Amino acid sequence: MTITLAIDTSTSRTSVAIIEDGSILWSGHRDGATEHGPALPSLVQEGIKGFAIDEVVVGMGPGPFTGLRVGIAFAQSFALARGISVRGVCSLDAIAAQVDEKEFIVTVDARRKEVYWARYKDGVRVGEPAVSFPADVSGAPIHPDLYPDMKALVALTGNIIEPMYLRRPDAVATADRT
Repeated sequence: MTITLAIDTSTSRTSVAIIEDGSILWSGHRDGATEHGPALPSLVQEGIKGFAIDEVVVGMGPGPFTGLRVGIAFAQSFALARGISVRGVCSLDAIAAQVDEKEFIVTVDARRKEVYWARYKDGVRVGEPAVSFPADVSGAPIHPDLYPDMKALVALTGNIIEPMYLRRPDAVATADRT
């Protein structure tokens, strides 16, 4: 029996769950696109009481840089400090697990009037996630504004080791500015 700490900060919601073999033992979330930093440690501290965590699973995006960085750095630090494994998965895949259609698209707010999105067929992602203006995303029913299903996040296979940043950084070195 494995007890997993699940973390996702890829959307405007900071989500944390304690999951044992597909059952949620505890879950909590805080809304706020800029609140990941203070919300995450508070939620984890509240959730892990009384549980011996065996592994950490973290949503790797796509998502805004700061939100992802907070979740990923926290997950890696938590796992390192406890000598347990950490595994990264695509957050959009955990959203798609909630949709029961043959072909569909999930989208989440990417700010700047854009969305992060991915297309799914028979529950499997087709291609890589992208960032686009909403008007440029079409071809299947669109499911916007959902948050990752934490049980699905833990159940996903694979191990993404790099955050899924789909934009170039806003910050540039002074020498590179024109």
